[in-house]
Amino acid sequence: MSMQEIQRLVSRGEGENIEFKRKVAHPEKIIREIVAFANTKGGNLLIGVDDNGSIPGIKFADEEIFVLEKAIREWCRPKLEYEIEVVQINGKKSVVHYKIKESEKKPHYVLNEEQKNVTHHKTQLRKHKGKAYVRFEDKSLQASPEVWKILKRGRKPRDMKFTFGEKEKLLMEYLEKHAYITLSEFSRLARLPRFRASQTLVLLVLANVLKIIPREKEDIFMLKFS
Repeated sequence: MSMQEIQRLVSRGEGENIEFKRKVAHPEKIIREIVAFANTKGGNLLIGVDDNGSIPGIKFADEEIFVLEKAIREWCRPKLEYEIEVVQINGKKSVVHYKIKESEKKPHYVLNEEQKNVTHHKTQLRKHKGKAYVRFEDKSLQASPEVWKILKRGRKPRDMKFTFGEKEKLLMEYLEKHAYITLSEFSRLARLPRFRASQTLVLLVLANVLKIIPREKEDIFMLKFS
């Protein structure tokens, strides 16, 4: 990748598939962005670029790569696939470009400190999988239980079968009049326990009837084709 191509990427600003970092000061935070890209549609992480779009670059690219590579190995599960390229700005500074692919092994997640220290105990690790993140617009958001299930079950697309009963009809009627619905709203509307309402919404997303849009407070569900 040339410097001109880096500039074109930067000119688009941070968004669904682009994230800027001035340097690898807090790698445990940066890996959330990497995991979010892998769990969503892939993306580009540029080290040496400020939030405002200026490109000061970094002096010691190898050191920055070493720190972030170590963090990815220790904190991310399962293993991620990505490419690294160092693009020279001048004789002293460069930009590090991480290209992260949308994963076929999602959901990926970030371990906490305790989990990181017990990765050799596989049984214990499976009980506490850490936090998954997804990308929405220019933010990396922690995946809700519903998003987690959709990522996990959606790895192998297949025809989903479900019974279109009274609760589903009630939901469709509501969405014909409103732009979206949340899990809490559907639970109240259909008078369903939260876990049953969640199961229904997840199944309808997997069946391509609904789409889910992650939000910081509560995800929203909309008709897939509206």
